[in-house]
Amino acid sequence: MTGTEDWIERFPGLSRLESPIKALLMARSVLIDVPKGTTIFGPGNSPENMLFLLEGTVKVQQVSETGHEIVLYRIQAGQSCVLTTACLLAYEDYSAEGIAETDVQAAAVPRDVFDDLVAQSKSFRNFVFAAFSKRITDLFLMIDEVAFQRLDVRLADKLIHLADADDVVATTHQQLSVELGTAREVVSRQLQEFQRRGWIEQSRGRVRLLDRDRLGQLAEHSE
Repeated sequence: MTGTEDWIERFPGLSRLESPIKALLMARSVLIDVPKGTTIFGPGNSPENMLFLLEGTVKVQQVSETGHEIVLYRIQAGQSCVLTTACLLAYEDYSAEGIAETDVQAAAVPRDVFDDLVAQSKSFRNFVFAAFSKRITDLFLMIDEVAFQRLDVRLADKLIHLADADDVVATTHQQLSVELGTAREVVSRQLQEFQRRGWIEQSRGRVRLLDRDRLGQLAEHSE
């Protein structure tokens, strides 16, 4: 990154903005670096900036009063955070937490600049609401999965998506339960069943896929 003008070109919707709007964003935005594992925002905090992610991944998760966790979505490079957008628009505090899963670089646009652009620039407003609508749709799909799909199907699908090139998933039962929005004990029982069938092999903090085809056939029931 050599300057703020570079980050605007990473977002097609922003790169098409009028020159005065782009100039304002360039003048008022700041590039920030966040180390892996940092809690970027959390319940009770009020957003002071709109963050546009340039590098890394941020996990947004909800934690209940009983300590139960569920991953709502992830923000990848080239995306903005729908929860931050909602809080900025409604002048509400965060109701979930965002954690840097990797080292993160983002462009921070102050709240007052965001407010002015949403009010005055149709193109900026269209960009914000297009991204907002896409993420809301994804959230409804996630709710549908948690509420209506079988856990074994969802777990098989999650293992396939998390596996590396060597068919290894570096994770714990607790982390998988957070991904799936269920209890750790439930995930443990299902993993034991997969292992009994010879589909996976478990070791501490790792799950190796032994029969990706069988897992894939089960995961197809989610489509």
